Amino acid sequence: MPTPVISPREADVLALLGEHLSNAEIAARLFISVRTVESHTSSLLRKLALPDRRALSRRAVELARAERPRPAPALPAPLTAFVGRERERAALAALLADHRQVTAVGPGGVGKTRLALAVAAGAADGFTDGVWFVDLAPVAGPDRVAAAVAAVLGVGEQPGQGLDEAVCAALAERRALLVLDNCEQVRDGVAPFLERMLAACPQVRVLATSRARLLVPFERAFPVPPLSRDGGATSEAVALFVERATAAAGMAPDPALRDGIAAVCERLDGMALAIELAAARWPTLGLDGLRDGLSDQLRILAGGPRADERHRSVRAVLDWSHELLEPADRALLRRVSAFVLPFTAGAAVSVAGFAPLDPGAVADGLGRLAEQSLLTVVPSAHGTRYRAQETIRQYGAELLDGAGESARTRGRHLDWCLGGADGLARAADEERQLPEGGWQAGFDALAEELRAALAWAAERPERRPDARRLALGLAGLAFDRHLLGEAQQRLEQAAALATALTEDSPTDAADATDAVNAADSLREAARVAGCRRLGDDMYRLHRAAAAAALDAGDPAGAARDLAAAATVAHRFSSTFTRLPAAAEVTALLARARELSDGSPAASAALALAEAAVLADAYGSVQGSPDNTARETVGYAERAVDLARRAGDPVAESAALDALSGAHSWAGEPFAAAGAARRRVELLALAPRTPATAHEQVDALAMAAATAIGVGELDRARQWGRQLSGHPLTAEVGHHATSWLLVADAFAGQEEDVLAGGARFLDAWEQGGRPRSFSLGPAAAAVAMVHGLRGDDGARASWLAVAGRAGTEEEYRHGYGAVFDATVLLDRGEAEAALERLSPAPEEVWKWVSWVWLHWYAAVRVEASVLSGHPEARERLAGARATVAGNPAAEAQLDRAEALLDGDPARVRASAAAFASAGSHYQSARSLRLADPAGIS
Repeated sequence: MPTPVISPREADVLALLGEHLSNAEIAARLFISVRTVESHTSSLLRKLALPDRRALSRRAVELARAERPRPAPALPAPLTAFVGRERERAALAALLADHRQVTAVGPGGVGKTRLALAVAAGAADGFTDGVWFVDLAPVAGPDRVAAAVAAVLGVGEQPGQGLDEAVCAALAERRALLVLDNCEQVRDGVAPFLERMLAACPQVRVLATSRARLLVPFERAFPVPPLSRDGGATSEAVALFVERATAAAGMAPDPALRDGIAAVCERLDGMALAIELAAARWPTLGLDGLRDGLSDQLRILAGGPRADERHRSVRAVLDWSHELLEPADRALLRRVSAFVLPFTAGAAVSVAGFAPLDPGAVADGLGRLAEQSLLTVVPSAHGTRYRAQETIRQYGAELLDGAGESARTRGRHLDWCLGGADGLARAADEERQLPEGGWQAGFDALAEELRAALAWAAERPERRPDARRLALGLAGLAFDRHLLGEAQQRLEQAAALATALTEDSPTDAADATDAVNAADSLREAARVAGCRRLGDDMYRLHRAAAAAALDAGDPAGAARDLAAAATVAHRFSSTFTRLPAAAEVTALLARARELSDGSPAASAALALAEAAVLADAYGSVQGSPDNTARETVGYAERAVDLARRAGDPVAESAALDALSGAHSWAGEPFAAAGAARRRVELLALAPRTPATAHEQVDALAMAAATAIGVGELDRARQWGRQLSGHPLTAEVGHHATSWLLVADAFAGQEEDVLAGGARFLDAWEQGGRPRSFSLGPAAAAVAMVHGLRGDDGARASWLAVAGRAGTEEEYRHGYGAVFDATVLLDRGEAEAALERLSPAPEEVWKWVSWVWLHWYAAVRVEASVLSGHPEARERLAGARATVAGNPAAEAQLDRAEALLDGDPARVRASAAAFASAGSHYQSARSLRLADPAGIS
């Protein structure tokens, strides 16, 4: 079938259809008439054989994606030429073209990484969404695989899901190639990660390198052989030796020596690493020296159960290279194997600079090791660093164990990491007010070292106190770096280490101290889980903290934790995957009462739990429908008073949240907004901790929502912008922008809504399309704006999102009724609008009592007036008392009364009142309605 010819003007129209613009907007953008746009649209439908405008929009997006520049391969640039491997390169490329996941398998030093990089670079054009290289060598453990991939992809955490799920969401619709290097040391983490990712991301392919197969579905193994020695003096192995020797000496070996070089390469079994190391020694030892040295060293690993012949060959070269070193340089090589990342000379002095090494000679020794290709020089913006190739690092670690220096060297590495963590914490405190403090780069450069040191220390009873200290330091740094999942993990690890210390401690006093430390760490972990919107974890960790507190002989602390767990089950019920049974939560509250000592802190925690569990102040799904609103307010007010007496701003904020909810249920939106506003003011002065950060995010959301409820649109937008820009919401744009979208929609800020909607939708989809009481209204608000702009296709798409992001009853009876009726009124369909709002507010109080009551009442009155309902004036009078004090709703009632009285001047005057209230859409609507034709 011939490709349809699309004219340049039709192409322009098609591109703008992809932006979901209306015919009028396209006409204005292209300076043509609406009729011409309609003609081009009809022509495009015919030429592309598409059924409707929505299909045209989708086609435009597909064409734009196909034409966008392809990302350059994200591959490291080799510093030396790739030599030979033509057969292997072609075979591996063909295998990758036919299979989802290919593993290049072979011993260390055979050349797996260079071959994989060459194949990936050659295949890059076939992957429109990029080629990404992930080096797993520095990864501290199997549980860090997803984090390493996420870091390369630039993917952050999503609340309620792990990093592996976030990676899958980011790659779900991408055609990309991942190159995972050095998988062998974390194979237990790579295998499950790949199994999940390959199933979830059908267009992603993986090229891995490993010493052993990964044993996952879809895998095809490709054994990487040694370099070919076929052809003798003209073989690939000799070509590699000559190329590297030329680079080392500045001149090529005499061609007459090629047969001798071929013999050396044969003795090395064609192993790329061994050949490169031998070639680096050629300028100083010559061919005879190389041949003699290899003969001596090959005997060291002759036979033995640990490795096959190829491993022996690599080890032979490494042993021989090691024997050529001076004793001090040998010590330095084995000691710097403690580093898992590039390190500075100063760091090497701290870790490796002890007898027989002179600390002052460490820098010179690093230079000598680099000259002999045992270390690689890594230039950086912060000075010269050194790095040991992974095979050499592992070889050095074995030498370290053999020399009996492992405990001392790794202990010094641990001490160096503790100092580095302390320094980063101080820098973070000093730079916390800056948008991007320099400490973040320092953390990124040190994090894997901290993790490696922690893993080593955690397994040694004598270093457990240091391990706990490092776990806590790493948790704080990870939290400030917005790695919330790791922060929670490290706090739980610190608690486990403290518990282990109780088993090691010789005294009851030490046991109690360690148990207190465990409880403190678990409480902090619960607060980080709150920042991640993981209700199940919050509940679990508060209960675990209570158990630790009892072990520490602190029943009052246990009472606070049990009360907190009970509160969490109601306050954050929407963040649970499985809510605990009501009887279980009630039992926790009863146990907390038994343990309480009546202290201010315990009393405040109990009062808040009672407001949540007994009075359902938060309106959770497990609350009783028989609660009396005034009783609920009383419970919440008591909780606020006791929290204030306890001097705990976090507890007071939580109690104010309960009070705000109680006022909402009582039909007192201004009181609800006032309590929410007090939370924001209170927390602005509180020190930044996970607990205050969690409260701040929640407080900003509630302040924005309740301000919308009373018509304070400017304030709502201000708090909405603060929430949108909060560091903890950087990776959750759907939660970050939800109330700002609603406020902007009510304010008539259409362009802001459309721009924010794009961020919302992308984050919502990457987050797994969750449901929440704030996400449905946000999507419905975007749908309303599209409806007001006359774009029914985009409106329908966003209404579908609203249906999945919220609940059907909330949409039908609450915010959906307000937004739908607003669109219908804008289109002159007053009777349909009134039908959408037919129940009186008191009939749907549960769905409108919080944010939507005033808007529901005001829009319902306007629909009654414009549709000529016989009870319009009665409804107007009744709504006056309901919305009194809400400037936007009062202006809408004033305009409705003017319309009812047939007074265009008063209708026109309402425009100023709307503008003053920040509702620019309604201000413009007043001017339209002021036209007598608009009243009729």
